Amino acid sequence: MSMNPRSSHVAAIRGLLRRHPVVAILGARQVGKSTLARLVARSSSSTFFDLEDDSHLARLADPLLALSSLRGLVVLDEVQRRSDLFPALRVLADRPRHSCRFLVLGSASPALLRQSAETLAGRIAYRHLGGFDLSEVPVRHDIRLWCRGGFPRSFLAVNDAASMEWRRGFIRTFVERDMPQLGMRVSADTMRRFWTMLAHYHAQTWNASEFARAFGVADTTVQHYLDLLTSALVVRQLQPWHENIGKRQVKSPKVYLSDSGLLHGLLNLPTQQDLESHPKVGASWEGFVIEQLIVHLRAEPEECFFWATQSGAELDLLVVRGRKRRGFEIKRTTAPAVTPSMRHALTDLKLGSVDVVHAGESTYPLQENIRAVACARLTRDVAPL
Repeated sequence: MSMNPRSSHVAAIRGLLRRHPVVAILGARQVGKSTLARLVARSSSSTFFDLEDDSHLARLADPLLALSSLRGLVVLDEVQRRSDLFPALRVLADRPRHSCRFLVLGSASPALLRQSAETLAGRIAYRHLGGFDLSEVPVRHDIRLWCRGGFPRSFLAVNDAASMEWRRGFIRTFVERDMPQLGMRVSADTMRRFWTMLAHYHAQTWNASEFARAFGVADTTVQHYLDLLTSALVVRQLQPWHENIGKRQVKSPKVYLSDSGLLHGLLNLPTQQDLESHPKVGASWEGFVIEQLIVHLRAEPEECFFWATQSGAELDLLVVRGRKRRGFEIKRTTAPAVTPSMRHALTDLKLGSVDVVHAGESTYPLQENIRAVACARLTRDVAPL
């Protein structure tokens, strides 16, 4: 299969390294951070430290001594295992002449983000890395990307069974090993149950009380579970947009599993046929397209919202950057139609246009300021912000 070698990420990270002494690539385990770092380092001299390797950890017993004489690009992989390195990186980043740049790779966690931001304030830039997206796979494999998700080993597996086997292993390892390593002190059984329940809740408005009753705990406890999975980049909380428009609006976030393949793994849907006959097929499609849009638009999490009123008007994705507002509806159909919700969104949110992303093959106007956009053509027909 001919694949795009993550060229947009490579270019972006090289640009950040020219402007910042330290750059962090953050993403879930197995999403391809190490492979991406090697692509970034291909054009320069580099030194790699894998902090899961005991011999590399031993070399960094005195980090200032180990790192101060290095030149070029220094890569520190799995940096969450040695977050005490950040004070040394601050000293090295503040040297009058930067003899090297540091690329640190880590699985996101609240402690890692807090410590790196506090210790390296003004010195570090972040790049979040997800799985493969529509711009990185052949157009004919868009359905495979939806069904298997974007984790490289899941997407590239020899068949659906091998892909599902990998995803089940990832889920088990994530709750049993990765979450404790990220400082998340919740039992593996509890988190697995919560994550599975969340999969059945995918694309719905969050109701902490409903989850709390199911687990027999306080609302704040299940909110903590949700926030842990969000900080680990496997769940997205899409916040509601609300402003004074004279209508009662929904003010709780919608919850999505970030990777459609993990969603299907938790729902035990190994093939496209299994997915197409499942009640969550529309919700799965909605979450998949939202992730693709956010990546393609280069939108930050704080720029992305959904909108809904108590009377039933809604918009699946609203992206706000400064004075720009972009609206998107997602329909698992080959023949989308204009709805009253779309008209209300155009008027109430003062949108210039609404794009309806659908499962057909063509992009065409539906009426003034509303058009149908084929998901397979999304990266060609939707302009980035």
